[in-house]
Amino acid sequence: MPNRSRKRPRDVNQLAHLIGEIATRQVAPDPEPEDTRDPAAVALGRKGGLKGGKARAAKLTPEQRAESARKAAAARWAKKP
Repeated sequence: MPNRSRKRPRDVNQLAHLIGEIATRQVAPDPEPEDTRDPAAVALGRKGGLKGGKARAAKLTPEQRAESARKAAAARWAKKP
């Protein structure tokens, strides 16, 4: 959860005033939190995410793909209780 340097007021009028000041740049908005993730881990996760679906589809036989598609269609069209 981001660390807020400035608390937002609970009162609706005060909040509207603060939003107006931020919109007209009379007050600076809250700064964006810095990215503390490990760049190597981010790159590795992105790499796996890009090839995941294609690699899985290449491994499946046509019968398995058809069964998976039937199951997905049934789930989409199932009645929600």
